Amino acid sequence: MTCALLFRLLLLTALAAPSQGKHLGPTSRLRYSRFLDPSNVIFLRWDFDLEAEIITFELQVRTTGWVGLGVTNRYTRVGSDLVVGGVLPDGNVYFSDQHLVDEDTLEEDGSQDAELQGLTEDALYTTMRFSRPFRSCDPHDQDITSDTIKVLATYGLDDTLKLDRDRTFIKSIFLLQIVHPDDLDVPEDTVIHDLEITDFLIPEDDTTYACTFLPLPVVSKKHHIFKFEPKLLEHNETMVHHILVYACGNASVLPTGISDCYGADPAFSLCSQVIVGWAVGGTSYQFPDDVGVSIGTPLDPQWIRLEIHYSNFHNLPGVYDSSGIRLYYTAQLRKYDMGVLQLGFFTFPIHFIPPGAESFLSYGLCKTEKFEEMNGAPVPDIQVYGYLLHTHLAGRALQAVQYRNGAQLRTICKDDSYDFNLQETRDLPYRAEIKLGDELLVECHYQTLDRDSLTFGGPSTINEMCLIFLFYYPRNNISSCMGYPDIIYVAHELGEEVSDPMEGMMAMNNVEWTPENIKKAEKACKEAQQMVIIKTIDELVENTTGWIPEIIPTARGPCLESSGGKVEPQDKTPAGFRAAPVALSGSSTASLRHLPLVALLFGQGALSWLLATLQVGV
Repeated sequence: MTCALLFRLLLLTALAAPSQGKHLGPTSRLRYSRFLDPSNVIFLRWDFDLEAEIITFELQVRTTGWVGLGVTNRYTRVGSDLVVGGVLPDGNVYFSDQHLVDEDTLEEDGSQDAELQGLTEDALYTTMRFSRPFRSCDPHDQDITSDTIKVLATYGLDDTLKLDRDRTFIKSIFLLQIVHPDDLDVPEDTVIHDLEITDFLIPEDDTTYACTFLPLPVVSKKHHIFKFEPKLLEHNETMVHHILVYACGNASVLPTGISDCYGADPAFSLCSQVIVGWAVGGTSYQFPDDVGVSIGTPLDPQWIRLEIHYSNFHNLPGVYDSSGIRLYYTAQLRKYDMGVLQLGFFTFPIHFIPPGAESFLSYGLCKTEKFEEMNGAPVPDIQVYGYLLHTHLAGRALQAVQYRNGAQLRTICKDDSYDFNLQETRDLPYRAEIKLGDELLVECHYQTLDRDSLTFGGPSTINEMCLIFLFYYPRNNISSCMGYPDIIYVAHELGEEVSDPMEGMMAMNNVEWTPENIKKAEKACKEAQQMVIIKTIDELVENTTGWIPEIIPTARGPCLESSGGKVEPQDKTPAGFRAAPVALSGSSTASLRHLPLVALLFGQGALSWLLATLQVGV
């Protein structure tokens, strides 16, 4: 096929079938924004096109020098991906895709994969706007994924490209947020209802779980809760670790007052079906327009348990708190009543993580085959639309994987760069359907190189958890479905003679935690039979057993072709590339460096589709 014929075909096809993605031009409004530093000097806007797999950033910094924005990882700045630019005194702009070869030294990438859309400077600000692919083939470029991303922002006071640690900031952000709050409806009849603990004296202990029981709004007919947000006193924000609201069965006999959730009085741990939840780093969350938490009917809960986890590591005395959750509800009903299903590793007492582990994986299995029997009524297919991930300080990654008829179906949600300080409810880009009989597996990845003793599952922040909350519709009565391994088998595999689970846990203290024994323990926990515990809103509990299935890594899409190469085992194609269009040549001071010609004419999404269909490169 000649170049002229190919160009005509591209032109005709592009005119007939334009991109269905959200194409972002140099003047398009960018929906998301955030300050990246404590002094509010660095302001970032961004948006993305999921179809074309292109993200656009606009960085505005209070400086007349150079600015830089990129992606780094949690352990070191070495290898960080950084796009830099600025405006020279003569008005020319400079713009470059670079990376850090050590903590302080920048080097230009051999492949320039960032596309400049604008670079301006006035008396106060330098503003740089550019786009880049989610995944280029340049080995120096970090991928943009649905994981938590550590965004690196830096700047100088003049045009000398030199990193200054006092002007370099890293912030964890979930960049690919599917739903923006502005995209959702806010009913005109919205009513606010606060669930809070009032003037509670936070104990001087490291960890406190404070619980109280409160009524939900009293309404004469059905309403829907459609949004929630944390209520935090500013000076206490760092002490509140998480807040959970649990629905209580209407037959429950509930205590009064405030007490330790998991202390001497077991009544304060009643009610286990989560309605909403917030944790460190989260903000408000609004449900999709077709779902809400139902209140006001005979089948709906009338009371809730409010649980607040306080971490008073400095043992401060005399601190009073009135934190809680603010609910927004409406009489304008949504199509579906939603629920929350808690999955993961049953926290206490079996969970353990060895010290000194570079990597240790824990698993919690859920089997749904008994859901209908326990629900007391038919259970329709569960439609999952959102999730909340939760571990404590040793957690590094989590995922929930779905199996049907013994075969892996999908990864429902995951975060390979989990950050304890950014725990928020996130929307799925699709609705994941769970059918009765499916198995759900939660895998948690921990690192304990900074610890010299065992870490056990438990309530304290220095203990661990492995939980994923799935937000779904239509609601049923199942509140949690969690698993744990046969600890007697694990102990025997580690050479310890035990006869009951308590002895098995105690025996973990006898093990010398060498790298070999750490891997042996991980393997034994995965191979052991799983005990699965299923619980309903009415505190009905059923047990079953199962085995941990293998997790097949999800294939990754092809990278956008560039010089160099980045091919990984999970790539969908052996070469790992998708063709990129010819770029306009330009100097380092060009205002549109390496701007793809055909993408400029027809849109990146249309071009990607065409090239994939024709299986040709330009």
